[in-house]
Amino acid sequence: MQIRTLEIGVGLFLLAGLLALLLLALRVSGLSYGASGDTYKLYAHFDNIAGLTVRAKVTMAGVTIGKVTAIDLDRDSYTGRVTMEVEQRVDNLPADSTASILTAGLLGEKYIGISVGGDDELLKDGGTIRDTQSALVLEDLIGKFLLNSVNKESK
Repeated sequence: MQIRTLEIGVGLFLLAGLLALLLLALRVSGLSYGASGDTYKLYAHFDNIAGLTVRAKVTMAGVTIGKVTAIDLDRDSYTGRVTMEVEQRVDNLPADSTASILTAGLLGEKYIGISVGGDDELLKDGGTIRDTQSALVLEDLIGKFLLNSVNKESK
């Protein structure tokens, strides 16, 4: 009887560990299993979206206020168009706010950071953030550095 109790205890401990890993995987992947609440859509156009994915965070002052719901190519301007869902509690974004594609850490995930402007006019549902800053591509930066050092050596 004591061996059976030990086996059940080990089984429950293993099950709790597996559930904890599943919950951790859901949190890290950005998948949500609950309702996101009231949101409104905003759009932004970027010259380079390198590495940004759907379900990436939208933050302001380091606080998550929404997520990226779609990324597509604007056929008229040939830029990347990002659709974001922002929580309704943040309904006072000025129209001249800036959206930047940022990286968490040196090689971490990409997300959108919104910097608040000072305009009296506010962004509404379906509004577009005009002032954007594209992603910094590490390969381009390394290429420019190497090209610059080669040009200095040849002089």
